[in-house]
Amino acid sequence: MAGAAAVERVEVIVIGGGIAGCSLAGALSAQRQVLVLEREAQPAYHASGRSAAIYIEPYSSDPIFALTLGTLPFLLNPPEGFAEAPLLTPRGYLLLAPKGSEAEVDAYLENWAHRCTDLAEISLEAAHGLLPVLRQGYAGRAVYDRNALAMDTHGMIQGYLRQVKAGGGRFQGGAEVVGIEKFGDTFTVTLASGERFEAPVVVNAAGAWASAVGALAGAAPLRLSPLRRSAALISGPEGADVRAWPAVSSLQKSFYFKPEGGELMVSPADETPFDACDAYPDDYDLAVGIARAEECADLKVQRINSSWAGLRTFSDDGQPIYGFDPTLPGFYWCAGQGGTGFQTAAGGAAWCAAEILGTAPPEAVMAQPFDTAAFRPERFA
Repeated sequence: MAGAAAVERVEVIVIGGGIAGCSLAGALSAQRQVLVLEREAQPAYHASGRSAAIYIEPYSSDPIFALTLGTLPFLLNPPEGFAEAPLLTPRGYLLLAPKGSEAEVDAYLENWAHRCTDLAEISLEAAHGLLPVLRQGYAGRAVYDRNALAMDTHGMIQGYLRQVKAGGGRFQGGAEVVGIEKFGDTFTVTLASGERFEAPVVVNAAGAWASAVGALAGAAPLRLSPLRRSAALISGPEGADVRAWPAVSSLQKSFYFKPEGGELMVSPADETPFDACDAYPDDYDLAVGIARAEECADLKVQRINSSWAGLRTFSDDGQPIYGFDPTLPGFYWCAGQGGTGFQTAAGGAAWCAAEILGTAPPEAVMAQPFDTAAFRPERFA
């Protein structure tokens, strides 16, 4: 009888090869040997590969804002050798308050303008200058964020994986985890292939599958809810150079569109509860998104060039879950970024790496006031 296959031992096993797992693995790689296990053949296949890829500071909540601001220095000045080209390029973000909703602008600016100094109300004439196809009469007021930036999400993933490799770790695709057991201070992770790995720390960065991975390990029953978001690429109006346009949405976030190469990416900004899977777009949702965009702008959409959907995964309170499991020592949660994974990646990875390594939290994140308990898994236990 052949002997059992050898068990490979590393210092940290990260389950999930999206931006959450790759960025945390990169942040740990200088001090720990890290193995990233991804069920798909390639990294960033699901949500991370279907991101809108835009950095927006006035977004969501105080904890997300702190992580976003804590990520910006990294994006502006990544480590030497991390990226072959700049990770950020100017984009701009135009928010439009449709007629009848003008009062909502005041509340939005009161919440964000004192923190985001590049955010300001602009005239409707200026809005037309930024978006020449803006329909007359659609908007009552307009807000513009000059500091909204396009992100090179592929470059970010590849940069983090280079860090992992340089630290003696590796990424392994086609690695579906089917078992997680703990013996003493060591976890044994078993793949569908039969391969087994050991480590004292396992990170659950499995995105839409994070709840299932937690259950597989016998961790606390933390609920994470995948929500589908559909998107499509359409051609811009004939003769228009859409590459210079900003990202555009209603203030209520009922749709958005933005340049994507020489085309426009448009989405109904839907949040449809969905099981963890290789998500597919909904034709009705896409039609709604395009109709809302055409109500706002003279786009003359003739057909959809391509479409897709991704799963944005949320905790019950909308904040990420970062921290060691309250019932299973050594099992670390890094999940629930809810669509902000790339714009919070470096800040979130630095935060989680500091907890795993037992070092001080990152100054770039702590520079913004927020309740640090907002991330803790035990808030749901």
